[in-house]
This record gives sequence, C-alpha cells and structure tokens, in this order.
Amino acid sequence: MKIAKVIVDIPLMQTDKAFSYLVPTDLENLVAIGMRVHVPFGKGNRLVQGIIIDFEDTKNLAEADKQMSLSVPMSKISENLKEIAEVLDLEPVLTEEQLWLADEMRHSVFSYKISCLKAMLPSLLNSSYDKLLTAANGDESYWSQLTENEKINVMKQVKSGEMTVTYIAKSKENKKVIKFLSVINREKLKNLEISKAAKKREECRQYLLELNGKISQKDFPFSREVMKYFIDNDFLEISEVETSRTQSVFDAIHFDEAKELNDEQMLAFQTIITSSEKPYLLEGITGSGKTEVYLQVIEHFLKKGKTAIMLVPEISLTPQITNRFIARFGEKVAIMHSGLSDGEKYDEWRKIRSGKARVVVGARSAIFAPMENIGVIIIDEEHETSYKQDSNPRYHARDLALLRAKFHDACLVLGSATPSLESRARAMRGVYQLLRLTKRANTSALLPEVKIVDMREQINDKSANFSTLLLDKMREKLEKHEQIILMLNRRGYSSFVMCRECGYVVECPNCDISLTLHMDTRTLNCHYCGHQEAIPQLCPNCQSRKIRYYGSGTQKIQEELAELLPEARVLRMDVDTTKTKNAHEKILNKFSSYEADILLGTQMIAKGLDFPNVTLVGVINADTGLNLPDFRASERSFQLLMQVAGRAGRADKKGEVLIQTFNPRHYAIQLAQEQDYEKFYEREMNFRRTLSYPPYYFTVQVLVSHKNKEVVVKKSYEIASLLRANLSEKAKILGPTARPIARTHNLYHYQILVKYRFEDDLEATLNQVLDLTQERENKDLRIMIDSEPQNFV
Repeated sequence: MKIAKVIVDIPLMQTDKAFSYLVPTDLENLVAIGMRVHVPFGKGNRLVQGIIIDFEDTKNLAEADKQMSLSVPMSKISENLKEIAEVLDLEPVLTEEQLWLADEMRHSVFSYKISCLKAMLPSLLNSSYDKLLTAANGDESYWSQLTENEKINVMKQVKSGEMTVTYIAKSKENKKVIKFLSVINREKLKNLEISKAAKKREECRQYLLELNGKISQKDFPFSREVMKYFIDNDFLEISEVETSRTQSVFDAIHFDEAKELNDEQMLAFQTIITSSEKPYLLEGITGSGKTEVYLQVIEHFLKKGKTAIMLVPEISLTPQITNRFIARFGEKVAIMHSGLSDGEKYDEWRKIRSGKARVVVGARSAIFAPMENIGVIIIDEEHETSYKQDSNPRYHARDLALLRAKFHDACLVLGSATPSLESRARAMRGVYQLLRLTKRANTSALLPEVKIVDMREQINDKSANFSTLLLDKMREKLEKHEQIILMLNRRGYSSFVMCRECGYVVECPNCDISLTLHMDTRTLNCHYCGHQEAIPQLCPNCQSRKIRYYGSGTQKIQEELAELLPEARVLRMDVDTTKTKNAHEKILNKFSSYEADILLGTQMIAKGLDFPNVTLVGVINADTGLNLPDFRASERSFQLLMQVAGRAGRADKKGEVLIQTFNPRHYAIQLAQEQDYEKFYEREMNFRRTLSYPPYYFTVQVLVSHKNKEVVVKKSYEIASLLRANLSEKAKILGPTARPIARTHNLYHYQILVKYRFEDDLEATLNQVLDLTQERENKDLRIMIDSEPQNFV
C-alpha cells in the first residue's frame, strides 16, 4: 500500500499543508514526487489539482495513529483515505530541489506553498491542456482519448522511455510545426494528363517530377489552389516537423569567440572560479567588460560538466545580452522572460528539463529553471528592483539564487556598476567578496563628460523641455551623423489634464490619481487599474472650455522633437510602443542599424544597451522620482543617472552626457555627474543609519485593503496592535498610514512598516496576520505581506 502526501491547489491557511491520499494499486510503481494529480477534496469530494510532495511511510502512519489512540489495522486506515483520482503527468514536472525551495520560500515569502510551487511551472501547465503521446515509430495519440487501462500502459511506456509526451493547450495548438510537401506516386504523376488550358498545373507537374526530397509548404512556388489539386489526387503528401519557436533567434546569430581579458577582468575570473564559499559582488563601471567575465566563467563551468543561470533585469535588456550568449554557446542556451508566449516558455522549459539547455538566460522567473548540477548563477545589474516580484509570491530572485547556489555548492556572482546599498554593505562586512573593474574594457573608450544643466536658468521660448545647450549639442551630433539617446522617465503625452478656470483635474474613478493623456489613442488612461475614457471637451466641473494639458511625457517630447529638429529620425521606446511581441528588439535593431538618429525612451533605455555610435545622452528631467515618499528615491535616481550616462561614448568616439534638472545641488545628481559611487555610498549609508533603514534594519510591509475605508482603518489598527503585542520593544512599527496613492481598483489601502534587527517570533506573528483573512467577517479583506519591499509608492 502506497500513500502520497499531496498539497492541493487551494491557497488558504487551512490547506497550506500536505494531505494523505491512497495511491491506486495499479499506479503504485508509476507515480513519483513532483507529479500533479487530481484528488477528491472536502465533504463534496470535488476534484482539485494537487502536487505530490512526498510519500507516507505506512509504518510511521500506523504508529502515529496508535499515539492518537486510534489503534486500528492498516487496512482500516486505508479505508479512511481517499484515492488519487487521476495522475496528470507522465513524468515529474517539479524536481525535489524545487520542492525544497518552496519550503524555504515559505519562511520568508508570505504566500501559501501551492502559490510558490505554481510559480515554478510554465503557465501552460497551470491551464487546460491535453497530452500528445508519441511512440518510437512515430505513432501519435492523445491522453484524453485513452481508456483507464490504456493510460496505465502508456505511463509504463513513458517511464521506460518507449514513448514521449508533449503538453498541448486545449484552447490552442501548442507545438510549432513546419509543414513539408513530398511527392508520392511519381510514376503515376509522369503519366498524368493535364488539360492544355491548365498551364500552372502542368508547370507544377514538371516541377514535382524534378523535385528531390521535401520542400516546406511556405516555400512551395505555386498557388494554394494548384497545390490542393495535387494533394487531393494523391501526388503530394503533407508531413509536419516540430520546431522550436525560438529557433529563428539561434539561426540569425553568428558564432563569437572569447575575448582576451585585461588584468582586472582576469583577476575577477580567476577568483570566481576558484571558490564558491562566498557570493561575489562584481562592481564594474559601465563598459568595463562584466559580460565578458560572465561568459568566460560560464564557459569554465560548462567544460566541467556543470550548468549555469544568468539573470538580467529587464526584457528590454534581453535581446542584446541573449544574442551575446547564443553567439558564444549556441543551442546550449535557453531563453526565459515574460515577453515569450506561453508556448515559447513551454518549449524552453522542456529544453531545460530534458538537459539540452545548459545555460539559462532570462529575467526574474528564470531563477526557477529546473537545472541540474548548477556550477554558477549570475545576476547582472543586481541592484534592479525588477528582481523583486510585486505579486504573490513576493520573492526576490537574489534570495532564491543564494538558496540554489548553496544547494548546488555553486558560485553566485552579483554584478553592477552601482550595487544596491544592501549588497555593498554585505561586501564591506565580508559576507560577499568584493571584486572591482575600474577601467573600460575598450581602452580607447573614455568615460563620458557629464554636465548638469540648471533648468531654473533656462528660459527657452521654443521649448520648456529642452535647454538651449541640449538642443545645440543635438544639432552638432546630427551634423556628424552620430546618434543620441534621450531619457524621460515618464510615458504618455502629458502628466494630467486640468481646467484653467476652476482647477479641476480629471481623475480616475477607481483610483486616487490623475489620468494620463495618450494622444495616439486620444484617451485619458489610468496607469494603475487600466481605466480609459475620452478626452473631455468641456470641464466636467464648471463646463469651461479651458481644458489644458500639463507636464510632458515621451509622446509629447517626440512631437516636440519633430518641430525642433525636423531632420532627425526619432524612435520612441516606452511601455506604449513595446506592447507588441518582439517590439523591444525591433526598435533596438532599427537604432543599431542607423535607421534612426535619436532613441527617446523611459528608463528601459538606460540599461545594458551598447551602441558604439551614441556620443550624446540627454536626461530631459532628472528630478522625476527624486522626491517620491520612498527612502530609496535618491539611490534609484543616482543609479539610473549613472546607468544612462554609461550609454555614451562606448567606442572610440568621445561621449557627452547632459543632465537637465531643477535640483542641481541635490547630492544624487552631483555625485552622478562626478560618477562617484563611493561618495554616494558613504553619504547614503549615513542617512540610512540615522533613520534605521536597510541595510541597518530589515523591513516588512503589511498592506491592508478593503472597499470600505472605515473597515480598512479599523483592521489596520487591529493588525498593528497584534504586531506590537507579539514583537519585542526593539522592533519599530510605523503606521498604520494611508498609502501615498490611497485608493486603487476601488479599494482603500493602508500600510504598516515593521523595522527590525532580530525577532524570533516575527514569522509566526506574520502568519497570524495572514490567517486573519480566513475569518468569515474578513472575507473581503485583503492582506499583503511583503518582506524587504522595494517600493513604497
């Protein structure tokens, strides 16, 4: 008798544990840990999905029952257990390491275990699907069409390797196939008589008689009607060959050889491959060749038979960096990021699971890749907030990388030109080992000259957004046929729409925030809940016609550039222009091939891009984000300015950076001009120490939401009281206070911030807080617990 421990797909506190189910006798040798199953659950025995996380030792079960004064024979125990109704997988979809990782996450990520496990699976496996079964001889069948006895036989064949399985989404075909045409009945085709009027058919007949082998259907040089004639008359047959959806990426890239490392790069490389005792913090100025060090470190571990994970922060970064990895490692690379379709993600997941991929390159969720025998994990631009998931489960990729590196005894490398204060502080305490790259890999590429433009002194009749100096510099670069990057950290056309008569600002009906004007759709949009409405012709409050647009977004700047520099070819890159598939890559490829002179965008253009012909970077408004109610506001601004400055002068041509600001004396802006991370680190750490913020204290944010403001205030104070009663006096509990944007999605939000050093009862107390949502009176209450939150706005 075999008993499986199953965690069910019901994210509640009461179900956040394993339940015991009897494995049917005929499945005992076929089920395995990490497989998904359907099990009857609750009084109604409704079927729910679950995951087998272990098997129960029946001796221990009998012993436990005796201790509970339920001394009954095992046969009786089995009678009380429900049976697994159906096995959903023919082989495990989760590894034992991933199950262990979910257990570890549960201690610090306050989401239920099933949510952690599902985050590790491609979304296709969390949706409705069938299974396509392929035998060694090529015969195919579908799981849904098999009888129960046939399913058991198929499971045995899959386990023995006689049959392979592919998941197929029921709503859409999941495999990407290429259709090929091949000639059959060639002798009969030779003798086929075709009417003289059917000239195309006769041409096709002659073509087919000369055709050797197969031809893809899309390359067939005759019309669909002609092709159908020869198929219907049994002269042509169609066959399908499965192909990877990402294969075209590999085919388009040429092989690249390792570059010679300079002294600093070589020292970093040798140090990293020598020991995995501590994580490494690789602090290298922009252009110092961190990526080449990563590539050669990975190559070292591949030669030792190990695998590697490389994380990058943004989808916009992935085209250039994935191309470099594919050029070096070819088909060994799997690409994983949110821009892929469900089918593409599934293809890459299968490639990893099968062992064909030995290097995974991707954004945050790639840390879950089911790799075996990992030799190195690298996190590039480790300071980026996008490594923190902002919805359940709220994990930080860096924390999971630390766990996985420890599990595999692998090297962990964190790289950045401007490390987060938390990581740099750990390096200064010896928790991480600090490695530095202080000079550019291209010795002829000097650091750009950075100038601050005080916009308070700039009175420009033609534009409120461009200083005279920036416009002059842009004209100079255009005359030299050099390229320019302009950054404005705001998308859309205008910040808000206001009536000049009564001061009314058009706000979102669901959120406490003004709507943003988008001229391409001629609508006002909410960037929080997605609400959209038409631009008013009259003020909704006083009926005046004096509706005006205030502020400047990327869309408006693009229009202004068309007037100020009509000869310039401008590409815009923001959330609105990159909604479609592969839009990031298309824009960057156009800019790379000199189809545009100016790349205008939000902060997504500040990171990782390498264009040798860019000699000018202009920051249109450096103050965006400086005065946000967030203790990391200055750090984020400094990092962003340092990053975008690093886009200029990366080749032989001298680079210049102009930072336009209304706060020229702010230390984040001044130290970005000096490109002095050390001074910034020292100053910011003093500020953090004084106010008891990370890295001197740990933080946990509790966000309470409800549609009724009175309820959310009352419950927030109850939770704050619970925290104060259970935590020590050393813990600092701030709040509850309303969020800076107090209402979104028709919900009111209050927050509590806990700052602490050592609190033994914190995890248990926060689980109590999480448990409050299970009470009947709190069914509409939402509680979000975020350990080490990255955003407070």
